[in-house]
Amino acid sequence: MRYLSLLLILVLIAPLFAQNSHEDDRIYDQVRLKLTEDDTVKGGGIEVIVKNGAVTLRGRVHDEKARAKAEKIAKKVKGVVSVTNELKLPNAD
Repeated sequence: MRYLSLLLILVLIAPLFAQNSHEDDRIYDQVRLKLTEDDTVKGGGIEVIVKNGAVTLRGRVHDEKARAKAEKIAKKVKGVVSVTNELKLPNAD
């Protein structure tokens, strides 16, 4: 009986994890697309990581304006709950 209860719980919870993964994939795609399309950011070299709606931006951008714009773009994507901006400027190490 205990195994049956555990199996039932897993069956009910598993779709929640699949939804989070699907939503993270959608957020990733939207953030990447919007960063790439933006003339200020030119986001080809920006790494985007999404986990449960939390976005982390990593890599290098050419100036502070592009750094701030990348964060603003990511925050506007539906489903994003937070943005951690780890983008660096060329002279920063």
